[in-house]
Amino acid sequence: MLVELSGLPGTGVAYDVVVIGAGGAGMAAALYAAIDGASVLLVEHTQHVGGTTAWSGGTTWVSGTRHAAAVGAADSAEDAARYLASAIGDRSPEAMRRAFLAHGPDAVAHIEANSEVRYRAYPLHPDYLSELPGSTVKGRALEPLPFDGRRLGPLFALLRPPIPEFTVLSGMMVDRNDIFHLLRLTKSLASLRHSLRILSRHALDRIRHPRGTRLVMGNALAGRLLHSLASRSNVGLAIGTSVEGLDARDGGVHGLTLSQRGVRRSVGVRGGVILATGGFNRHPARRAALLPGADIAWCPGAPGHTGRMHDMVEALGAHYGSGAASPAFWAPVSMRRRADGSTAVFPHFLMDRGKPGMIAVDGTGHRFVNETTSYHLFALAMQERPNAIPAYLIADADALRRYGMGIVRPGGKGLGPFLADGYLVQASGIDELARKLGIDARGLAQTVTRCNEFAKTGVDADFQRGTTAYQRNLGDASCGGANPCLGPLRRPPFHALRLYPGDIGAATGLATDTTARVLDREGRPIDGLYAVGNDMHSIMGGVYPGPGITIGPGLVFAYLAGRDAARRAAGAG
Repeated sequence: MLVELSGLPGTGVAYDVVVIGAGGAGMAAALYAAIDGASVLLVEHTQHVGGTTAWSGGTTWVSGTRHAAAVGAADSAEDAARYLASAIGDRSPEAMRRAFLAHGPDAVAHIEANSEVRYRAYPLHPDYLSELPGSTVKGRALEPLPFDGRRLGPLFALLRPPIPEFTVLSGMMVDRNDIFHLLRLTKSLASLRHSLRILSRHALDRIRHPRGTRLVMGNALAGRLLHSLASRSNVGLAIGTSVEGLDARDGGVHGLTLSQRGVRRSVGVRGGVILATGGFNRHPARRAALLPGADIAWCPGAPGHTGRMHDMVEALGAHYGSGAASPAFWAPVSMRRRADGSTAVFPHFLMDRGKPGMIAVDGTGHRFVNETTSYHLFALAMQERPNAIPAYLIADADALRRYGMGIVRPGGKGLGPFLADGYLVQASGIDELARKLGIDARGLAQTVTRCNEFAKTGVDADFQRGTTAYQRNLGDASCGGANPCLGPLRRPPFHALRLYPGDIGAATGLATDTTARVLDREGRPIDGLYAVGNDMHSIMGGVYPGPGITIGPGLVFAYLAGRDAARRAAGAG
């Protein structure tokens, strides 16, 4: 049974596999190794497991699984390979993408057959570059099924809580299906029933628990992984534990030194050490070199990805991969100071910027990007355009009421606190809004007039908004306009909030082979050392072709690394 260790294992204890980092990829690697019978120690530097996965939507991009057929998706490995080749080109090794596609279905099937992890395919969730050959509108984006956190018992406290702004009613998690029903609870009997079910469940939760125990999205995936690990006697968990050094001899890694609350222990490793620490993003020197100008305050990722392990393995010959279009993946974020003094960094993925009645402008008051493009491309455009940091998301009263803006909920009520602290800016006219934002009033007025004409014709002559399946899926066809992504800004008061480019994960990481073994500068595997998740150089080459393109490869290469390390340990025994 998995138990949070009150102390480290004694000096001289050896495990088959040690995994460093208990985010989604790390927990998956530990689970795959444990399923194959290996003794596993999972080491986490922070006080919670789940990493950024627990804060995410939890979507997992894997092609060719049995779940695609459940939504009628006509997909093939050839189509997926053609799509990734079209999107990524030579920015990542084709052999790595082939390994991902070849082993993806088996990785999903194996974890579902041997654990509590369960997925379903979204009925409609297009690839982000849906205009490219080989793309699909459904079947590749898998979401974890909701999970009952009460099944974790006392381990529930170890699971990283979701971002508060992603919850309602003091800790009730909601996914897109819940939001749909909550917004329609007075209009549909089915929505009323669904809403009453989750609301009553949450009311009972708040009597017994500090937050809701009905877990969805990334919190559900992390909870399912944790429960699966807890059911196995061959897994140990060390929380609040750091790695102080590696035992590297004879060209390989044979152990490591751990530190917990001032106590140091040496642990042997028979099969391998798997790095899953989350990437370089909070390593000061590497961040300054790879992400110049990107303030760490804009990063919405979990706090554990310090990159310290990268320094250690670099001394063994490990190195970063190259060729990526961007060293990180991005999303526009808005920020607001919470009552406890912390800062909410809210990523704008899909609920607002692509909807009718909203536009994004730079400091000159002009648009600079197709607002319905992927969040990655949106944030890259902010960095490429002068005067676009911050950018300004602008909506009229109808759009704010219908969709909300960032942390501001749909409905248009309770705006006072957001206006008082400046998170939301309100004005009775476009000129007044421009003055309050400090941007060019004439430019903004021209932009709004031009966009209102686009809304009439349904054609965005400047940025072709709403011209692909992915973009139209972000819009709102129920508005009845000629283009589901275009709508006029005409009803005051008008509103705006500031957007910044936030790095949501590392694309640049340690170079590995197709089994996730870390390579030295001569291209040779370093025996007993693996990297998965954002520690591994992304097979997507700094391109963001679809939802879940970090979690999906994280899962598949965790499958390859965990099982390979388990086999290596069995051979050593």
